[in-house]
Amino acid sequence: MTVSTSPAAVHDRMTPRARGLLLVLCGAMFLDALDVSMKGVALPSIGAELGLTTASLQWVVSGYVLGFGGFLLLGGRAADLLGRRRMLIGSLVVFAVATALGGFATDGPLLIAARFVTGVSAAFSAPAGFSIITTSFTEGPVRNKALSIYSATGAAGFSLGLVAGGLLTEVSWRWVFHAPVVVALATLAGALAVVPRTPRPARTGGFDVAGSATITAAMLLLVFTLVEAPNAGWASVRTLGSLAAVVVLLAAFAVIERRVSAPLVRLGVLRSGALVRATVGALSLLGGWVSALFIVTLYLQDFRGWSALETGLAVAPSGLVVALLAPRIAAPLVGRFGSGRVALAGLTSSVAAYALLRFLDATSGYVTLMLPAFLLVGLAFTLTYGPLTMAAADSVPAADQGLAGGLVNTSFQVGPAVALGVVSAVSTTGADLLSGLQAALVVPLIVAALGVAAMLPSLRRA
Repeated sequence: MTVSTSPAAVHDRMTPRARGLLLVLCGAMFLDALDVSMKGVALPSIGAELGLTTASLQWVVSGYVLGFGGFLLLGGRAADLLGRRRMLIGSLVVFAVATALGGFATDGPLLIAARFVTGVSAAFSAPAGFSIITTSFTEGPVRNKALSIYSATGAAGFSLGLVAGGLLTEVSWRWVFHAPVVVALATLAGALAVVPRTPRPARTGGFDVAGSATITAAMLLLVFTLVEAPNAGWASVRTLGSLAAVVVLLAAFAVIERRVSAPLVRLGVLRSGALVRATVGALSLLGGWVSALFIVTLYLQDFRGWSALETGLAVAPSGLVVALLAPRIAAPLVGRFGSGRVALAGLTSSVAAYALLRFLDATSGYVTLMLPAFLLVGLAFTLTYGPLTMAAADSVPAADQGLAGGLVNTSFQVGPAVALGVVSAVSTTGADLLSGLQAALVVPLIVAALGVAAMLPSLRRA
């Protein structure tokens, strides 16, 4: 559908220059995944030193999600309109500064503000990196291989972050902020050296200020409402009023985009069934796993008494499976069966994983129950994450690659926000901790099943 003119693109193989470019872009993906997982295992230590309540502590994670999810669509379109290299390099600079600031924070508000800014920077770097890959590598086996390696790097970063975060927290939680700064600076140096300069895309009309402000406000309010709903109550006036305001903002955004000459989001891209299925699949994949991981972490640490490091090591095999298999099998499978069918198989694997976790009880063994479930999750990400991004990339022209990346990545953020909110509410309904967690495990199962249902039309397509 799209043919790249970048010097990194080759029709049948990947050149040394292309490998260098891919290495840098994988570094940016690795950085985002590493940063998120490292912070999660350090939360108890952060709360103890800074005197944060549980409600305040959640914003160390939620602040990042708010910034990331709120600005992703704007970040995706900015990459298309203002230049992908410019957005990637600028966001890496902001990421390094904000993360370093968080490492020196002496109170909760400053730390949460730093996490919000870090999330905003990731909202601009993620779609920029995605669109650089999809416009620099020729559609077909070369691009599919690049996207497979790209997605596997994210999984590896997440798994390594769980283990490294546990180790660094034993020294000081501040090191989980300082360490990513080093990675960010190394990635920045690589980006300056190998990401090609390209002319700023030609566009007619001015920048869509009204559309940008409306959709960003809608996404910020949506993510904020979903994060706060468990505390405010899902049926409270505050939650329902906020959701109603989100609907109004989205309606206003649709009206604006139909009238402006240079829309932030071309609504026509939503006519692509493949892109819509990819966004729903992304919501399901990450929503199911993040909510399941939240439950498993509480089960292992609060119920079974495992340490943060032991928990990280226990979950790490899921990411190792992706790191080992995705670069080798995802692209060939997509070439043979199509991205939709491969993603469907992956989401089916996630359903099996969460069905297995439903049997967790007071004496569940790691090798006999948890490890098989984690391996199935790894298989799910191997077969789903890369193929979903391939499906999104192949469904739109080159000019909209950043937008496609923004839509898929927005789903990757909104999915966990929704699922975590539901899981938090359900987990409090049990008579004790274990029964509450067991009840909550039905949520990731349902979320994964919804993803399977959304991808079923792919069976009718080659």
